[in-house]
Amino acid sequence: MSGPVSRLKERLEAQFAHAWQRRGTLAWALTPLAAIFAAVSGARRAAFAAGWLKSVRVGVPVVVVGNVTVGGTGKTPTVIALVEALRAAGYSPGVVSRGYGAKIARPTPVTADTPARLCGDEPLLIARRTGVPVWVSPDRVAAATSLCGAHSDVDVIVSDDGLQHYRLVRDVEIVVFDHRLGGNGFLLPAGPLREPLSRRRDATLVNNPFERALPPWPNTFALKLEPGEAWHLANPALRRPLAQFAAGADAPGQNARTSPDGQASQPALRIVAAAGIGSPERFFATLRAAGLAPQTLPLPDHYAYATNPFADVSADAILVTEKDAVKLGAWNDARIWVVPVEAALDHRLITLVVEKLRGRSSA
Repeated sequence: MSGPVSRLKERLEAQFAHAWQRRGTLAWALTPLAAIFAAVSGARRAAFAAGWLKSVRVGVPVVVVGNVTVGGTGKTPTVIALVEALRAAGYSPGVVSRGYGAKIARPTPVTADTPARLCGDEPLLIARRTGVPVWVSPDRVAAATSLCGAHSDVDVIVSDDGLQHYRLVRDVEIVVFDHRLGGNGFLLPAGPLREPLSRRRDATLVNNPFERALPPWPNTFALKLEPGEAWHLANPALRRPLAQFAAGADAPGQNARTSPDGQASQPALRIVAAAGIGSPERFFATLRAAGLAPQTLPLPDHYAYATNPFADVSADAILVTEKDAVKLGAWNDARIWVVPVEAALDHRLITLVVEKLRGRSSA
């Protein structure tokens, strides 16, 4: 995508994201289109519920982690944490995903060495972090069937997104929100909702970095994303606490400077934070909460890094997300550090999921 077209797309996305948080003129003007969207999507859901459109059970239980809003909410860290929790509970999980942006002709397995352009950034990150079987396809039924056929030990499938992929029968549905919740409450394109907020689900997670009160919905839990030590892209064994990137600390790989009076002084670090995720500001807020004051470089979600956005960036260190890092292998830039995040799941949520999978009441 060319530069001007890309910038226009970013401006339009920003305008809609802002408009979707309140019921202003633009939102109300788009409500007729939202009514059409509601009718079409509602008819599709009803067709699956009535059996007119066929849903497929793949032979093992399925847990879907998705959202009813447009944009990133923290689904991928949730999937990683849920996979680990299921493994701790004695399950052998596998993961299926759409493989956003990948050119996939058939269900495809993802390994730690699969190029992101062939499988998508999120599936590759999940495969590297968990080591469980991961398969991608726009048809999640085909992906799940192929995964189970290749891995007979897998006894539960976690679907990364796919909440609206009703062809895949699911046993547990987890809907993830961020602090924006449902925005203005309107369906697309008047608001951010793909489906009504009243849509049934088994549990709701709210990625709530500002610690606001949780909405009074049944089975609603806070999702906490905690940053870990940063690791160096070119040398992953090299790790540093985020505090070392704060202003006044020694710059990684840089010696202290000398002040005019001959005394050694700590350099003022030039830190740039870049994020090509659904909500870059959430990553930037995490760094600020750790005491950093970075310049910020927000990039479009699933940014492909076809060109190097850091070539003209003046910085001592560039901090990126893990989702960005899986696409940065080609850039030989010693300034790049990766900040991982861990999702802390409420033990009550894990209990709910396990009990649903075992066929027990979660009441």
